[in-house]
Amino acid sequence: MQVNIALLTVTDTRTIENDKSGAILAKKISEQNHKLVDRKIVKDNKEEIKKIIIDWSKKKEIDVIIT
Repeated sequence: MQVNIALLTVTDTRTIENDKSGAILAKKISEQNHKLVDRKIVKDNKEEIKKIIIDWSKKKEIDVIIT
């Protein structure tokens, strides 16, 4: 069974290029034949985090959100 996953990294210092933990999770998702539907990095800001999670939770194509 393929699971559609959205991955959110919360950090004030990382970018997609140097987010090692996010890259490892993205690789593991792919290796297990799941689909990474979206990946974002957001600063440690409650309102920004909340907005992304609410937006993702409304999308039918996302089964799981990992933060």
